[in-house]
Amino acid sequence: MSEAWKSYPGAPVPGFVLCALVDVPDGGSYSVNIGDFPVLLARRGEDVWAYVNACPHQFLPLDWRQEDVVTSDGNKLMCSNHDATFEIETGRGVGGFGQGCALDPVPVRFEDGQILIA
Repeated sequence: MSEAWKSYPGAPVPGFVLCALVDVPDGGSYSVNIGDFPVLLARRGEDVWAYVNACPHQFLPLDWRQEDVVTSDGNKLMCSNHDATFEIETGRGVGGFGQGCALDPVPVRFEDGQILIA
């Protein structure tokens, strides 16, 4: 996993609590800001993926215009600004302005029902 997320200003340290697992809707997305560090989480059951919430196309938050950015098929994240799409599991750009780009993954782990930076 890339560690590019660590280069963003205000990146939290491992062990930092992002949110409770129940805050992230099953089949949906949820964003949280830790100071100036934006994180977007997506969930399917007990699987959760986290990315720096900055579309590599224009670096606006993926959820800037709408809260849930998981596509109707449940497999992609779609930037609400310009419809760039990214695979949930990898962050790899697969459509629109997302092609050839990738989201920066943020490693997470679970502890006592909380999602933490791994």
